[in-house]
Amino acid sequence: MPDGKALREHVLNLLKGKEAHVDFETAIKDFPPALQGQRPEGAEHSAWELLEHLRIAQWDILEFSRRADHESPAWPQGYWPTTPAPPDDAAWDKSVEAFGKDLRGLCSLVEDESKDLLVPIPHGSGQTILREALLAADHNAYHIGQLVLLRRLLHAWHER
Repeated sequence: MPDGKALREHVLNLLKGKEAHVDFETAIKDFPPALQGQRPEGAEHSAWELLEHLRIAQWDILEFSRRADHESPAWPQGYWPTTPAPPDDAAWDKSVEAFGKDLRGLCSLVEDESKDLLVPIPHGSGQTILREALLAADHNAYHIGQLVLLRRLLHAWHER
């Protein structure tokens, strides 16, 4: 593919949220701990629930993309935490760190020129690394947008 490098760069920019929407780091930066488990009126999820959902779904996409023996969580309950608030003070930071690590893992898959982005993943049913990266980027953008809206509803968003 003659434009393979350009395609990889576009996908990386999409994954990192550096184009048309707020990136993950900006959306969660300085999120007040007292508000992490709050569901304001009209919101279906708390920030903790969205963060954990983002982390779990992205982890699942990454592990499916690189491991034939990966087993996805049960749908849908396995993709959401069981409580609206973090179980302890360290849980939020641990989840943020894990999300970042897995995002870097997805970016590494896309950057790896030894991998053809368009070749079906051998243990899949037609999925490609490109498809999985775009799925993760789309899913992340949607829920990061929800985090920003949630912060606005909680009066915890200051224009960046």
